[in-house]
Amino acid sequence: MVKFLKPGRVCIVLSGRQAGKKAVIVQNVESNKERAYGHCVVAGVDKYPLKINKSMSKRRMGFRSRVRPFLKVVNHNHIMPTRYNVNDIDVKGAITPTMMK
Repeated sequence: MVKFLKPGRVCIVLSGRQAGKKAVIVQNVESNKERAYGHCVVAGVDKYPLKINKSMSKRRMGFRSRVRPFLKVVNHNHIMPTRYNVNDIDVKGAITPTMMK
């Protein structure tokens, strides 16, 4: 049914804790035994790095320059795909079904 939701498509998460965040579709599943609805596994950036100055300590610079990612299973109704694709990153090989439980 939904043929344009392919891995690598950039989308915006519309509901939940990451609502409004940009994400990339890693895997698309129409339905399975656990979830009887179409869903995607998406990966995105939960916390972006903050601005740093020279006067900050090394420890504080380390905390502020950290990137916190998120990985989430999202219903097709709760994402809005964009026209952009990401072809450079191969995230699909890094994700296994046991990581999502």
